[in-house]
Amino acid sequence: MAARKVFAGAKIRALRAQHRLTQAELAARLDISASYINQLESNQRPLTASVMLALAEHFSLDLSSLATDGSDRLVMDLREVLADPVFGETVPNLQELKSTATNAPDMARAVLQLYEAYRKTNERLAGMDAALSRDPQSGVTTAYEEVRDFFHYADNYIDPLDRAAESLAAELGQFGPDRMARLVDYLRETHEVRVSFTPPLTPDAMSRFDRGGREIWINSRLDPASQFFRLATHLAGLEQTTLMGELLDNANFKASEARAIARMGLANYYAGALHMPYSAFLKASEAHRYDIEELAHLFGASLEQVAHRLSTMQRPRERGVPFFFARVDAAGTITKRHSATALQFARFGGACPLWNVHRAFEARGEIIRQLGETPDGNRYLSLAWSGEKRMGGYRSTTRRYAYALGCEISHANRVVYADDLELGKAVFDPIGVSCRICERRNCHQRSVPPLAVGISVPADRRSIVPYEIG
Repeated sequence: MAARKVFAGAKIRALRAQHRLTQAELAARLDISASYINQLESNQRPLTASVMLALAEHFSLDLSSLATDGSDRLVMDLREVLADPVFGETVPNLQELKSTATNAPDMARAVLQLYEAYRKTNERLAGMDAALSRDPQSGVTTAYEEVRDFFHYADNYIDPLDRAAESLAAELGQFGPDRMARLVDYLRETHEVRVSFTPPLTPDAMSRFDRGGREIWINSRLDPASQFFRLATHLAGLEQTTLMGELLDNANFKASEARAIARMGLANYYAGALHMPYSAFLKASEAHRYDIEELAHLFGASLEQVAHRLSTMQRPRERGVPFFFARVDAAGTITKRHSATALQFARFGGACPLWNVHRAFEARGEIIRQLGETPDGNRYLSLAWSGEKRMGGYRSTTRRYAYALGCEISHANRVVYADDLELGKAVFDPIGVSCRICERRNCHQRSVPPLAVGISVPADRRSIVPYEIG
């Protein structure tokens, strides 16, 4: 089989811009012609092995980052958006979408932003103005989606912040029950900040930093893992202000609220990386074959924290199993979504009803497994479980979530949950991303027709789904 050609025009342009080089200057460093650089950047020529090695040598690049096709997320998002009938009956084929995502990624993202603006405007024109004005979150919806895309297109891995957290974790010392005490001591000795653990004044309060009084308050009713996490987010604001500011400047957010939301997200990322430092966590994950309960015990973390951290293990030259992770509320809304796999969650609407994450609410305290196949032919091992979050007494609010963690079947041999599964003979459930872009013809759980395919409604017969696709 012939080797796959590697086109990386957008990555080379970004690298050149990062180092403020002209095409001629980059060509001189790589000992090739300026015209060849121009052809590489316009994807007229594929990268050769010698050029890839030269790029790795001169710019300390990970060769796998050049060979990895990072346009898959854009292709999936474009395909979902362009399936809307507003674009007409002719939908660009996958090759055209791939070409756009590879050669003009900024244009592709602009199309996504434009469609999002159109969708919201259309909703308002359809009579949803009153509902949106009554929704206290309506003013920041676009900002949240912009921040989700920021992490989405970074593969949910922020290298400089991750390494900074790992460095401090090494300074704090080995894991153990006194790790919280060491973090409290560090804040007092390094930043002259006191930490107090007392009951909350309001039921939903988790933590607060009094900058003037140099005191961090943590809700004493939180579990220890959540207490450590909350304290670490405040530490991020004390120690990583400059680094987070640079990351936010480079993001070029459009919405005014997006910067503040992203700063919170970066602080949360730092907290998770401090709680479960990269190299130690990866070593333990491989040793325990990604048993999330064992990892939660080793690092004093919750299953949600462990699963979220597993979805970030994409450090160049030190990658873990690529996982997707999602959190779903009881209404089926995805409230967290991260993926280092080909599976990309729907940007609009809920998740596929055939996905095992919806059954997790019925299997409290149990991790359930599912072998699933998406319409593109990719197969996955998916884990799901549910949990509750409570603070306070009998009358306090209970938040219930289901969680999903999964990997492509090609990595399943590294995961303990596949040990007793005969994958070669197994039956895979037909799952999808969202009904609006799923073209399966025989799904009995379909909620709406696919946008990109026509339907017919037979007059003389009726099935579970009252229309036929195609």
